[in-house]
Amino acid sequence: MNQPQQFPFARQSAGHAPLRRLGSIRRTTSIDSDWPDGLGQPWEMIGRARDLLTPDDGSEPQVLGTARFRIMASPIREILSIEATPDHPRLQEMVGVRAGGASRNALAEKLGDARGTPLFQLLDDYAGASLVAGWIWSRWTDDWMVRARNAGTRSTAGKGGVMTNVCTGFAEGASSLHEDGSGNTMDQSYAEVGPLEHPDDAVGWHPMPFQKGPQKRRARRIDLWREDGLIKVDAGFQDSGSNPDGGRTAIHEYRLFAEVEPDGRLAALQVLPMILPFRECPGASVKATRLVGRNVSEFRQTVLDILPSTMGCTHLNDVLRALADVPVLAAQLP
Repeated sequence: MNQPQQFPFARQSAGHAPLRRLGSIRRTTSIDSDWPDGLGQPWEMIGRARDLLTPDDGSEPQVLGTARFRIMASPIREILSIEATPDHPRLQEMVGVRAGGASRNALAEKLGDARGTPLFQLLDDYAGASLVAGWIWSRWTDDWMVRARNAGTRSTAGKGGVMTNVCTGFAEGASSLHEDGSGNTMDQSYAEVGPLEHPDDAVGWHPMPFQKGPQKRRARRIDLWREDGLIKVDAGFQDSGSNPDGGRTAIHEYRLFAEVEPDGRLAALQVLPMILPFRECPGASVKATRLVGRNVSEFRQTVLDILPSTMGCTHLNDVLRALADVPVLAAQLP
């Protein structure tokens, strides 16, 4: 059996967001996770999102849209309760749905008319954010996996905890796997990170509260503007959380640059793996170029079709799927 290709560990954050460009739109989202009753118990997820236009004449930025949700999730990632602003007439039909393919299918069926909005992006990201949220406990206790099992919480990752061939990083024979197919959480790589907010841009991100204790955050940023007849995109993505030293530790971070034709076709793509847990993970960044030539408006499904299993990365796929909203946002550019 051949060992999957390995790369140098990705351990360097891109740092804070760049300054906003004149004549651009920036979408920022965050999903914060907190366990008020401890590990293995239902937990609270607060989602926040904002679309911000920076006019090309340098005038005051304009908020184009905002969204927020509060979800109580069960230890197996079922939605126990949900509320959102703006509300949606079918939102409560999401109660009882489990994160993953089920939640995304239910979202498309019940709230499909909200595609392109900040709320839809937040709710779509519930699946991935809830999948990785529990990782933050590894920064606070060495026996977090044992404590979770003792609390009756079974793994919801992979196929019943078996991770083999779930993605590029967990390809058969990878350093990320134990012999039984479970994830090798003891040998993960990670990095300390600073604030995402630029010190010279007070409104560059929507307000995000300071976190302490075992609290996790998934944050993403999409900047887009028009240049040379194309829509240019600069996007950032990070899974991080508070650590016992008072700082933040990240387990996933990507930076992405793209060029989109006026008709929505992806003309060029560059993915930079900044922080990833295993040596095999960066391989997914190269495979992502298979999407060039496809229409980005269809990426919520196309990415899953073109980059399944070991062809992709679960979290990079989340970054790429969010590009589906670029045409909707671009329509609001000057």
